[in-house]
Amino acid sequence: MNRALPVVSLRVPTDEDAIAWYRVFDDPEVMEFHGGRSAELSVYEELTARQRRHDAELGFCLWTMVGERGEVIGFTGAQPWPREWGPTGEIEIGWRLGREFWGKGYATAAARMTLDRLRAAGVPSVVAMVRPGNERSIAVTQRLGMELAQTFPHPRLPEDSLCFRLDL
Repeated sequence: MNRALPVVSLRVPTDEDAIAWYRVFDDPEVMEFHGGRSAELSVYEELTARQRRHDAELGFCLWTMVGERGEVIGFTGAQPWPREWGPTGEIEIGWRLGREFWGKGYATAAARMTLDRLRAAGVPSVVAMVRPGNERSIAVTQRLGMELAQTFPHPRLPEDSLCFRLDL
């Protein structure tokens, strides 16, 4: 049975969104596959500033996800793969939600909007890098029609990162 996806909107992150992201992601469960602990506010200040640059230069970024009541619930979007290992030169789609918004379809709804925006921007394909065991994110990649394309040894962890791909 397919359920209706929730209403979500995307916007280019603002300075204030750095604080909202810091608050909504300040949860060990949310950060389990992103370093395991909450990041400092300065990390989100730099991240939101970088996303504004990406939007201005590329026409896409990691957008702030806004729920039906106008609350910041996380981010989704795409950016060039930012590391020296893995799928260098590729555009990575990603998402992160506050814990209270898990399991409601927000990531899937917002990621589908992201794919539409990337197609409109002329992006030919995307990848999603997911750590093994992150079943929620793996499920989103599957709902998007992505397929496991390859794995990359993680430089700091004793595991391979999963690289899902979708041609647009």
